[in-house]
Amino acid sequence: MACFVPFNNRNLDVTLFVFRPTVVLVDELVESLKQFCVCTETLGCVQSSIFKSIHGNLIIWYGGWMKKSTVNKELLTTTLLSMLTSMSSMAVLTEHSFFDAYAGESKDGSNAAKFSTGDIVSMNLITSSSNDLNDVSYANLALFKSRFLRMEGATAGVCLKCQSMPRVACLYVWKSLLLCYSWILTSDYRKTMMPYLDRFSLSVKYDVFWVVYVSSENVQNYQIPPQHHVLENGEMKNEGRII
Repeated sequence: MACFVPFNNRNLDVTLFVFRPTVVLVDELVESLKQFCVCTETLGCVQSSIFKSIHGNLIIWYGGWMKKSTVNKELLTTTLLSMLTSMSSMAVLTEHSFFDAYAGESKDGSNAAKFSTGDIVSMNLITSSSNDLNDVSYANLALFKSRFLRMEGATAGVCLKCQSMPRVACLYVWKSLLLCYSWILTSDYRKTMMPYLDRFSLSVKYDVFWVVYVSSENVQNYQIPPQHHVLENGEMKNEGRII
């Protein structure tokens, strides 16, 4: 069964945890994250997936949750961070946030971006240096609308906005890596993106990922470590608060 990201935030909260591996062989980290996926189901995670950067050095864990209150999200985040302690020797957690899906399209008429193990996804992440989330969200949506139907090989795309900071993202699902590369090589960044973004002070990141796991696969149960620390940005921190 495929994972999915809906095109609205009515029923699902989205979490993205971004890891930068500190080991040469990342298979052990991926296996630990698979076990982590199983554990999050006991906390109410209805679906999860792991993305591995094809050319970069990032791994993203995606989790989908039934809608929660702000207090519950803070408690959940603290619990998730404590569960990641055992992976601190394999990776640094660089970012983690809750996101709302606020728009999207698919070319098969479905109401969600769907992906399975082995699929290709690309993601661009835009962070504003000022507190203008609404303006950046509108610009991100306008950019998405102007591009998606012309993106040959993209089957679906979804716009996301961060719940805690002025940050937005677009996630695209592709038929193949070749078609993804073809779009990247033929699209003109200055002509297609800058008209929508040049009035903002932004940091823009882009990467292409393999979907290496979806939560419908089975792994053995994973024991939650008792410690309440996690390696974040290169330091061990107590997770009595949300960072």
